[in-house]
Amino acid sequence: MAGVFTPSDDLSNEIFAASKLSGEKFWRMPLEESYWESMKSGVADMVNTGGRQGGAITAALFLKQFVDEKVQWLHIDMAGPVWNDKNKNATGFGVSTLVEWVLKNSA
Repeated sequence: MAGVFTPSDDLSNEIFAASKLSGEKFWRMPLEESYWESMKSGVADMVNTGGRQGGAITAALFLKQFVDEKVQWLHIDMAGPVWNDKNKNATGFGVSTLVEWVLKNSA
């Protein structure tokens, strides 16, 4: 299961519809703005990582800074489920869902 961060309900619904077809599981996570405080810098516009807490949230908040407000965007925190530690190999998690989403949204 992977966390999904997006301000767009429509895009979230599209990804969850694709995930039902692929059988991969996702969970919508909050874009908690209070974590932004940990990314402020005294010498730069921002730091590229927050504190120890809320790493997936701060990653999404970091990406949010570079996307125009009119653009729908989504961050999938799939670092955990893409690797099988027991077998020491990649799982391919997320690929099937993204392929389903692309097929649904392509011309």
